[in-house]
Amino acid sequence: MDVTTLLTSRRDPAEGRLDTARSGPLEPGHLRVAVRRVALTTNNVTYALFGERMGYWQFFPSGHAGFGVVPVWGFGDVIDSAVPGVAVGARYFGYWPLADTVDLQPAKVSASGFVDGAAHRAQLPSTYNRYMTAPSGGSADDEAAACIMRPLFGTAYLLTDFLQENDWFGARQLVLSSASSKTAYATAWCVREALRRGDAPALQRVALTSRANAAFVQGLDLYDTVLPYEEIAALDGSTPTAFTDFSGSAEQRARLHRHLGDSLRHSAVIGATQFSAGALEAPLPGAKPTFFFAPDRRRKRLEDWGAAVLAQRVEDAQGRFLQQMLSGPTPGLRIVRHRGLAAARDVLTELARGRGDPATGHVSDLA
Repeated sequence: MDVTTLLTSRRDPAEGRLDTARSGPLEPGHLRVAVRRVALTTNNVTYALFGERMGYWQFFPSGHAGFGVVPVWGFGDVIDSAVPGVAVGARYFGYWPLADTVDLQPAKVSASGFVDGAAHRAQLPSTYNRYMTAPSGGSADDEAAACIMRPLFGTAYLLTDFLQENDWFGARQLVLSSASSKTAYATAWCVREALRRGDAPALQRVALTSRANAAFVQGLDLYDTVLPYEEIAALDGSTPTAFTDFSGSAEQRARLHRHLGDSLRHSAVIGATQFSAGALEAPLPGAKPTFFFAPDRRRKRLEDWGAAVLAQRVEDAQGRFLQQMLSGPTPGLRIVRHRGLAAARDVLTELARGRGDPATGHVSDLA
């Protein structure tokens, strides 16, 4: 059978092309999965921008110099199986290539799912190698929302948990860049819940965003203050501050560090919604920028709480979050559906160029 894959330039995530190749027979111990329904968000742009540094290009090697395969989250169906205990037709949620089919090598197969045991993924974070059995009877709308928000909300939940465990680094204001991005406003929601539980001090949530997205961010009602990037200097430079950087803009990060100086108690880089991602090693006033890697935090909480407790806590919080985001006359999340890899390429290009509508969640049916 022919397999079509979207190849993305390792230098520019806005550049992509489709490649079709003939697949061989299924090897023993492998599954062939049709990638059905996946989300496309600025999180995928982050995967591309940090592909070399964080190993994202290694999950699905492209075999094409200068091009990689961007991983995406969503649902896939088994169309051929040489694995005992996994039947054709089984549906899984997990980490897929932007391709219409993929072969996986399951290990640790159970009723709840499996781990891809392929040798080239052995040293990669286990979070990305786990494929979970999808519940039967889920609606297309529920699946679409899960594709978009499950990985993003998980990052937001774990980031908030990390900040809380560290007593918010003594901060009295939390500044979130790219505040219109889904992971950023999910974090703002999680912080609001911590405030309501009494698990956070009187912490002001400050949104940094573009002027074009300011009205959207204000309408979310999740931030105490909304500032355009041009007004970073309006921040109170004497207030102890934690910074969660979802934009990855080296210029904006430097401006904020220089303005706040020693008042900046923690600086976490989570994503790169803007293309001008810069080095974290550049010397700046205040706390040294550090990369927050959600799988590391998840590993710690798995040790502390166990898989069942962690999954239940995240699922319960995500359910409440989505109920708010998907309801009302002007919902914060509006799902837009696409079909095929060519459409997925176009969406990824628009996201990489910063042209996405923050209210939109893109979901593509690939096969």
